[in-house]
Amino acid sequence: MDFNIPQRAQDLAAKVRQFVDDVVIPYESREDSDHLPDDVIVEMRSKAKAAGIYTPHLPKELGGHGLSHVETAAVFMAAGRSLIGPVALNCAAPDEGNMHLLHKAANPEQAQRYLKPLVDGKFRSCFGMTEPAQGVGADASMVKSTAKRDGDEWILNGHKWFTTGAMGAGFCIFAAVTNPNVKAHEGVTLFLVPMDTPGFTVKRMIPVLGTHGPGGHCEMVIKDVRVPHSAILGKEGEGFKLMQIRLGPARLTHCMRWIGAAERALDLMAHRATEREAFKVKLMDHQNSQWSVADSVVELHAAKLITLHAAWKLDQGDEARQETSMAKLYASEAVNRVFDRAVQMMGGLGYSGDTPIERFFREGRAFRIYDGPSEVHRMVIARDFFRKIQKAPPKVNWVGF
Repeated sequence: MDFNIPQRAQDLAAKVRQFVDDVVIPYESREDSDHLPDDVIVEMRSKAKAAGIYTPHLPKELGGHGLSHVETAAVFMAAGRSLIGPVALNCAAPDEGNMHLLHKAANPEQAQRYLKPLVDGKFRSCFGMTEPAQGVGADASMVKSTAKRDGDEWILNGHKWFTTGAMGAGFCIFAAVTNPNVKAHEGVTLFLVPMDTPGFTVKRMIPVLGTHGPGGHCEMVIKDVRVPHSAILGKEGEGFKLMQIRLGPARLTHCMRWIGAAERALDLMAHRATEREAFKVKLMDHQNSQWSVADSVVELHAAKLITLHAAWKLDQGDEARQETSMAKLYASEAVNRVFDRAVQMMGGLGYSGDTPIERFFREGRAFRIYDGPSEVHRMVIARDFFRKIQKAPPKVNWVGF
């Protein structure tokens, strides 16, 4: 692996960081209890477009910079310094992952109808996979929503849960079982469904520990929704395959953005330690403060390296399932430890809403759950390692057995 970030990505990341610090962070005070007002988002995005950093992750033909996964990592870490940085650049979840999937799988008509307006910021999107029954989310093969063929149409029914961004979205990428008689991985199909389709109902925003963000985290009820056969994304039965195309890179981009937020938290806690005194000594001179900073520096460095390595593997054409799982597991737990240390070191100030630290602490907790909880990634990593050992057992001499 080449550890050098290409110069163009370094330059773009520096530009994005400057934009986030100078333009985006002042907008943080404009957030209400749920999210930024739509007009503020439009205003930020117009400035991002003027700065030439809007949708940086997309190919050049879609107005982006045509970045590799490694280059994207450098840019997304810079954007993630503010939780609204990715929103300003239109590279936030779930839209960023949906753009990636549509670019890979949509036909020209679908791209014109859904991808182009999504890129232009004319509407938002959501991804309907998680369901309340049977805990569908960690295990995408347990989808229970159904789609039954009726001539040239499909009839959709289901109950979706924690569909991020659903309230006010323009369309949903909806996962449903089209063939219950085959293996789960072969019987799921993805459908592109406009949110105003009769019977496609957003029931509510689910109350959460953090804030909602644009569109919230929603419960949806789908009752006898009719869509044309042309609504299928990709091919019938390809849903699970397409979900993996989306979820692998998407869980890595979550790592990139959250590492950026954790780096800002580290900057703030360290700066506070240089100013505040306790027992007639600056916090920075107390050993416990030094250890908190040191542990955070080391863990974030490791999180960046493991994320960049997974990105590099993707750039080589590898599916990198093991590496993306390792990155998601390690980064999600590392950034939460950094946020916790930042709250502790900053004391009442870190616990208050006067700094972004308490927001990072609340919002970051979900990172250990979505796009695969830590327990599932540990299972995947261990399972793959055991499989490797069984294929090539080590030469051992069990003395005494």
